[in-house]
Amino acid sequence: MNEASPLSERDVSDTTQVSGYVSTLVGRYPLLECCGLDLVQAINTLIAVYESGGKLLICGNGGSASDGEYIVGELMKGFILPRPIPETQASRLREVGGELGAEIASRLQGGLAAVSLSSHHALVTAIANDIHGHMIFAQQVQGLGRQGDALLGISTSGNSMNVLNAFITAKALGMTTIGLTGRSGGKILPWVDVAIRVPADNVVEIQELHLPIYHSICMALEWHFFG
Repeated sequence: MNEASPLSERDVSDTTQVSGYVSTLVGRYPLLECCGLDLVQAINTLIAVYESGGKLLICGNGGSASDGEYIVGELMKGFILPRPIPETQASRLREVGGELGAEIASRLQGGLAAVSLSSHHALVTAIANDIHGHMIFAQQVQGLGRQGDALLGISTSGNSMNVLNAFITAKALGMTTIGLTGRSGGKILPWVDVAIRVPADNVVEIQELHLPIYHSICMALEWHFFG
């Protein structure tokens, strides 16, 4: 039987910090305690995806589409912490662009690769018109997704067919799948690796609870990679 590798100081710090974000969330929203372990798993899963060079695709409908765009906005640029780019990249920018390159380097922020699949309006309408409305996310997953990437699907009911089809496509590609949904989890559950099911049943309350969940995810990822 192999002995487990000892945790480095960084590993211990990261584990403590992730747990700290979740504990803070539960302290502010006690009814989300039931989501704590799944949230920790989702954060650690995304850390592993990014550390291996993968990216995050996000899909959802209506308000959940807006949530996906918001999440992308917090991952692709600074959220809470400053994110200066690595000096090697800044130096290269100065070499290539001179004074302008130096200015660019001073303004750029570190980003975590994330794409909102609801944001490409011409493509979404083309897929809906030429293929099928239920395929608007699955087709994009097929074109953008690679083994080692992750798909976050947001569905208050867990039954959105276009989100479900995207999950099935992602699993077939070898991607990691995370679902953010309501209490029941819905039809997507067999195709998600991590399901964060908030304890609510109507759309308004589910969406209200989704926001602090994904805020915690974004903060924890930012701390891990830029803290």
